[in-house]
Amino acid sequence: MDSEAHRSVSLRATRRADRNNTQSHIDKDVESGPFSPLVRTPQDYPFKIVWKKGFIRLVLVAGILWMLIILTVLMFHVWSCQTSITFLSAICNREGKFMLVLNSLGFKPKPLHRCTIPVLDDPDSVVIPEKRTPDKFIENLSYILEDDDPSNSGSQPLFGGHESWAQREESFKLNSTKKVHCGFIPNGGAEMEPADVKHVKKCRFVVASGIFDGYDTPHQPTNISRRSKKLFCFLMAVDQQSLDFIKENVTVRDDGRGGKWVGIWRLVLLKTPPYDEPRRNGKVPKILTHRLYPQAEYSIWIDGKMELIVDPLLMLERYLWRDKNTFAIARHKHHQSIYEEADANKRRKRYARPLIDLHVKIYFYEGMEPWSAKKDTVSDVPEGAIIIREHTALNNLFSCLWFNEVNLFTPRDQLSFGYVVYRLGSAFKFFMFPNCEYNSLFVLHSHTREHSSPVEWVKSLDEFKRNSTGLKESRGGLGLWMPYPGDLDSVSLPHVTRTSQAG
Repeated sequence: MDSEAHRSVSLRATRRADRNNTQSHIDKDVESGPFSPLVRTPQDYPFKIVWKKGFIRLVLVAGILWMLIILTVLMFHVWSCQTSITFLSAICNREGKFMLVLNSLGFKPKPLHRCTIPVLDDPDSVVIPEKRTPDKFIENLSYILEDDDPSNSGSQPLFGGHESWAQREESFKLNSTKKVHCGFIPNGGAEMEPADVKHVKKCRFVVASGIFDGYDTPHQPTNISRRSKKLFCFLMAVDQQSLDFIKENVTVRDDGRGGKWVGIWRLVLLKTPPYDEPRRNGKVPKILTHRLYPQAEYSIWIDGKMELIVDPLLMLERYLWRDKNTFAIARHKHHQSIYEEADANKRRKRYARPLIDLHVKIYFYEGMEPWSAKKDTVSDVPEGAIIIREHTALNNLFSCLWFNEVNLFTPRDQLSFGYVVYRLGSAFKFFMFPNCEYNSLFVLHSHTREHSSPVEWVKSLDEFKRNSTGLKESRGGLGLWMPYPGDLDSVSLPHVTRTSQAG
């Protein structure tokens, strides 16, 4: 009897516990969210689990699809910016803020080496503007022709003169009337033969080039129309060493009037090299084209190792007249900051490393920040081998100031270009066109020999003091040795991250 009573009590306790558990589950269901019924029975549990899993999967799939759509649109945008298909490339502004931000974030697609240049089909269809671009800022530009040597040494005048720090600072201030240093100090070098002076006076449209120290021979342009052959003067500035080298290796024609020709190129002899350094000599016809050929209204500079393969009239229409530009130059393929370019110059031994550091230290001290997407310019570093310009007063001033920096500091003109743009501010407008178009303008030929100079191997300023064999230039780069009116020892150059193995 006792055992049956005990079993009866145990069964009642078990039933009571089951009822409590059932009631507990129902209470939890009542407390569930707004999508649940007021009361759920145990039969509802499988539906609830399936519903939750399905909703989570739906959210995940929707998120993945949304990300794929964004990525697809982004990739199409980047691809359209790199393609040579005209219609698709027109969708994208390669130099727009969007692409600049992508580049700054490291999402930088591999650039094309060459791409189609949107030039007209026929040079005969090009309409040359009847009027020159009016000058807004500079009405009267003249040049300093006296060399004020502070040492009164009585030596031969310097081609670039002895520009003081105060004169340099004043030269960057825009006034309607300007008088600045701009090379060609009398008896400073780079004098032309009388026959060449007479010839270039008739040249309104110029394709200019130069060979110095016998590093190249002239390369004949191709795809040049009859109209351009009649319109343009093709002028190749050379020193005596290069002229002798060219005569030994190619046929030079004498026209009987003092002119020397290699194919379409007229060789223009600069009798006395203005500098010790051949690379610095090459900057005279490159940057001071308006001074060497003063009657020219438009010029296209192309380095001596290049073969031009696009009609020059089509180039003027594409890069200047179409969008009312007056100065056009290509952006560098790898670098946008002058501090990146300086770092590459040191690695490649383009000039004495401590002097390159001193050069850019001065620029950093004077407020030249590393390039960023916040700047108004596409890049601070150009490809200087091709320059297309109208010889307006402002462009001529820019060229003078650019040359003065090359004259005062290192001959690495790609470091100086962005600095002069920075100093002139919004007044100087220029078109920096894509690098892939730049590479489609020419065929590159190798130098006849590799350029090498002892100064390129210098690692410290002490080597200049210890060396008595002429490492230090005597006629150029004097600003690197003048006492600077500022504390450069306190300057720490910005950190440079190498962005390209090729740069």
